[in-house]
Amino acid sequence: MSLPEIVSREEWHAAREELLVKEKVLTRARDALNAERRRLPMVEITEEYVFDGGDGKASLLDLFDGSQQLVVHHFMFAPEWEAGCRSCSAFLDQIGHLAHLKARGTSFAVVSRAPFPRILPFKARMGWTLPWYSSYDNGFNRDFRVTFEQSGQLAERPGLSCFLRDGGRVFHTYSAYERGLDGLGSTTSLLDLTALGRQEEWEEPKGRASGLGAPAGSDRIRYHDEYEF
Repeated sequence: MSLPEIVSREEWHAAREELLVKEKVLTRARDALNAERRRLPMVEITEEYVFDGGDGKASLLDLFDGSQQLVVHHFMFAPEWEAGCRSCSAFLDQIGHLAHLKARGTSFAVVSRAPFPRILPFKARMGWTLPWYSSYDNGFNRDFRVTFEQSGQLAERPGLSCFLRDGGRVFHTYSAYERGLDGLGSTTSLLDLTALGRQEEWEEPKGRASGLGAPAGSDRIRYHDEYEF
């Protein structure tokens, strides 16, 4: 195995400071890219999708669970599979407590093509409590390009899609697929994909920090059992 060079503490600090300059450039570039993402237009969803979940039938609007935003994880689990995708499972394992997303007016849900009775035992095996829905009887996966034709057969790919609601109207604002999911999973990384972002004053474009009246800034982060919803 090739290991890093061994140096003195002073040499390490010098190299670290040099790298830090580049890291700050990357951070500023990421902030600019996130702002550009928030400026994307959106598309109204007029299809009446019906999903199967723990409480029975649910519409896409129901998946918001009262929030203004929704992040959907397109989990690869085809109807004929006995278990869900290993890579998707590893991704789902790193999702934090949903209360921190909920505090920013954002819900998170998992959607797969497998029938809900097949999802349930696998979800129990993994010990997940995240809301999970089946799109077995609708075209949701095809419409959001995570199920597609390949060599005459249906193929699956992982993804995330973000939605915004205005009253009873639902809009699609963003999707990412495959390598686009690299580095995602934390609360802030998921919020950075959404139209409203982290809802903090420093973010561009202006005017979205107080749209939900949600806590913003690290000084207002709570323990997950202290939020009031």
